Amino acid sequence: MFASSIVLFSFLACFVLCVSGVENKILEHNPTSLPDYAFTFAPYSYLHSSELYFPSDIVEHLQNTIPEINFTAIAPMQNLSTLDSLPSTAFLTSVDDPLTNPAWLTSIANKPDSTGYSHAPATIIAVEKGDGIVDVFYFYFYSFNQGNFLLGVVLGDHVGDWEHTMIRFINGDPTAIFLSEHSFSSAYTWDAITKLNGHPQVYVGNGTHANWATPGPHSYTVPFGLLADQSDVGLLWDVTLNFRGFWFDNSTSTFTSAGGIGIGGSEQESETTSWLLWLGLWGDEQYPSTDPRQYDFDGQFKFSSGPTGPFDKNLGRTTVC
Repeated sequence: MFASSIVLFSFLACFVLCVSGVENKILEHNPTSLPDYAFTFAPYSYLHSSELYFPSDIVEHLQNTIPEINFTAIAPMQNLSTLDSLPSTAFLTSVDDPLTNPAWLTSIANKPDSTGYSHAPATIIAVEKGDGIVDVFYFYFYSFNQGNFLLGVVLGDHVGDWEHTMIRFINGDPTAIFLSEHSFSSAYTWDAITKLNGHPQVYVGNGTHANWATPGPHSYTVPFGLLADQSDVGLLWDVTLNFRGFWFDNSTSTFTSAGGIGIGGSEQESETTSWLLWLGLWGDEQYPSTDPRQYDFDGQFKFSSGPTGPFDKNLGRTTVC
């Protein structure tokens, strides 16, 4: 379990950062490439040494899902150019039974190599907030989220998994970092986070892919540490080696391509930015109790619904949290 001092620090750090926001002013900006500091201080993410569900390419995810509403298909398979034509109530539903662990779902081919390179592109989005402030969001996508064990049963599985970290820069200097953790989050001052060669070190929960500031177990949701993430210094994932890059203008809710690196950069050249505006769900709808794959334990379910994408993650926030 997290040491009590770490929990208290996390709470206090998040509280201080969340109440010390700045006014969101509209800037005249013609976005081009992302700033150098977005790469110099980009997070180093460490996947757990026993991870089974690796980073995924959103293009491949779309090639293996069908949009459904109420468990009924409403359209054929989509691509990034057509995704925003779907209603926000649609779920990108797996064409395979997730329990069979198809290759696209486990994404083992995207396991990072010894340099930290993964074949699955990350998504990096920069947002100007005024007064020299730029928030850079680093989004990570996985085609499957594996839940945790609670008294011998696994709870919290879902198809599709968007997680992110955000670093706030003021005049090009990093000042704070935000870490998404399930349906909640933590935030830290820049000096409080550990670093390697200037890069903040982020530890990814085994299967759940929540982002933590320290390795080890991290309890959440259920009291007494019964439900806990496990993280360690496992496989390094350096997202700057393969990504799609964008600027987001909060005043107009528009995305502009900033170019990318690796597979993400190559794919992005022929893609539109409209997919980022889609507010639908990137996985299956929570299975009903009549589905033999589903069960619940005191309100916690084996399978829950997939998540929304980057546009729904409060990109225009004035506070860090």
